[in-house]
Amino acid sequence: MAASASGGYSRQRQMGLGDLLLENRIIFLDGPIHDASANLIVMKLLFLQAENRHQDIHFYVNSPGGSVTATMAIYDTMQFLQCDIATYCVGLAASGGAIVLAGGTKGKRYCLPHGKVMIHQPYGEVGGQVSDIEIQARDILDTRRVLNEILAHHCNQPIEIIARDTERDYYMNAYQAKEYGIVDDVLSNPKKPPVGIPIPANKPVEGESAPGTESAPGTQ
Repeated sequence: MAASASGGYSRQRQMGLGDLLLENRIIFLDGPIHDASANLIVMKLLFLQAENRHQDIHFYVNSPGGSVTATMAIYDTMQFLQCDIATYCVGLAASGGAIVLAGGTKGKRYCLPHGKVMIHQPYGEVGGQVSDIEIQARDILDTRRVLNEILAHHCNQPIEIIARDTERDYYMNAYQAKEYGIVDDVLSNPKKPPVGIPIPANKPVEGESAPGTESAPGTQ
């Protein structure tokens, strides 16, 4: 018995932090989303499904976003898997990070009390000949349409609301993100109530409206 315990401790000492987290079905997306980070996330997701198709994956997000194609690689893999994927915003889930956060399993998407979420339209740089600029512009507009439809689907919001809100950087605190539909709940330790809690979305600052409650253009 002692030898077995000693062997387990020795094995843990040899494993890196990422390996220990992966063993507990935890994935952490930290920093910008680019091809290398997305490929690593996709490999981890596929590995965890191969290990157990019926056990949840816990996906923590603290990212300012980044490459759209890399973001979509992660998102598409999440939707492809049979496992439920619980997503957690720790710090910031912006741009592509917000897409990943919202793409978790419905009812299992969370934000910590002081987490922030930001959505916006995709950035794009165009250049070259006039015909090339037209092609690139069409691609950017189509990418924006796709991202808006994804958010509308997962947030259960009208596409008009998403299109309007993503015109500019649109920040939400944890409670506003819950009201908006990006997450399902705000997590905290009941024994350690959070300090400096942001104003919940159903209690807007005087003179301001809660996000997602304004009338869509043309509906008034």
